[in-house]
Amino acid sequence: MKDTSLSANGEEPPSGHRLQALKAFHSAGRGFWRDVSDADWNDWHWQLKHRVTTPEQLQRLMPTLTPEEFAGAKLANHKLALAITPYFFNLIDPADEHCPIRRQVIPRVEETYTAAWEMSDPCGEDSHSPVPGLVHRYPDRVLFLVTDRCAAYCRYCTRSRLVSNASGYDFHPEFDRQIAYIGQHPEIRDVLLSGGDPLLLSDEKLENLLGRLRAIPHVEFLRIGSRIPTFLPQRITPELCAMLKKFHPLFVSIHSNHPRELTTEVRDAVGRLADAGIPLGNQSVLLKRVNDDATVMTALVQKLLMCRVKPYYLYQCDLIAGSAHLRAGVSKGLEIMEQLRGHTTGYAVPQYVIDAPGGGGKVPINPEYVLCRNAGRVLIRNYEGKVFEYPEAEDGTPLSTPPKEIEEPQLCKC
Repeated sequence: MKDTSLSANGEEPPSGHRLQALKAFHSAGRGFWRDVSDADWNDWHWQLKHRVTTPEQLQRLMPTLTPEEFAGAKLANHKLALAITPYFFNLIDPADEHCPIRRQVIPRVEETYTAAWEMSDPCGEDSHSPVPGLVHRYPDRVLFLVTDRCAAYCRYCTRSRLVSNASGYDFHPEFDRQIAYIGQHPEIRDVLLSGGDPLLLSDEKLENLLGRLRAIPHVEFLRIGSRIPTFLPQRITPELCAMLKKFHPLFVSIHSNHPRELTTEVRDAVGRLADAGIPLGNQSVLLKRVNDDATVMTALVQKLLMCRVKPYYLYQCDLIAGSAHLRAGVSKGLEIMEQLRGHTTGYAVPQYVIDAPGGGGKVPINPEYVLCRNAGRVLIRNYEGKVFEYPEAEDGTPLSTPPKEIEEPQLCKC
């Protein structure tokens, strides 16, 4: 039977053939590299060595580049390097200027336009950095920047000031000082490794770093934030998974923005991590003409669960300089959240957040479900827009009167 329930804004939830098509798993294929041996193609070192990194390579492989893209590619290495793995390049639709994969990794000349409210460090990380490469913004956790390199470069990167070193930031992590700071602050129980991408380190270097952190008694919880599973699934080897398994509790947060990124290769790669007992979450960024669409986002979050990955955060795009052409509005994000909540399993619903500009940290952004409250009741609405009363005593304890549906929303006057 067709579900005809409506959201609070009167729209039908995402459904139908388009949703199912977006959720289908496909291989990225070989594309221009069809003659490469299996051994080379599946070697992550080969993938890194043969990345697309120059405007000339890009134009040769994709003659349909627009003038805006070619100009952006020529200027890219002055701000954020151009690099796309052969594997991920195969997901681009060369016939579609607005291809959601293309918009994420191919530079455009709009990156050179900076609005007055845009910043090089929109999350204020540098102002919360007690030692180079460490950000201590929240009381009990730190961000440990491991490297400034990535397998490929997202054009909306929050850390484009330092990632790839194209802008001359000259980032040099100092592991000894970073680890010493953590050891000297017993309030730190959670360490998130990020960068750049920590999974670009060799197994040996990463194992050494994780071992040093795990040896600190008050560090309870280790996390790795990585785009590698979607940019370079070949890196997620059985050997890597066996090594990571030694450091539980260890979580991995991956980054995917569109269901097309979740290929059979990615499904198998994150499956290896999950089989090693590593809990997986996903972080997405709300991007214009990439995932600012309820059906696309529904397909993404449902497909993530099929890969054993919990949708964790949906970020409002940070105010990074040169990103205006990729930023969708907060109103669009709230609309999408309305279409997810109640219309798909709660496990599939991420937390929509804005990383407050200037260093305020992540602020949850939700549709309004609490309509009003006073000493005697709380009025709430559900995903269908129906209004309910939850009675409670003046001191906050529940009353014996059962909740009831309110027929007319205008009655919710506290």
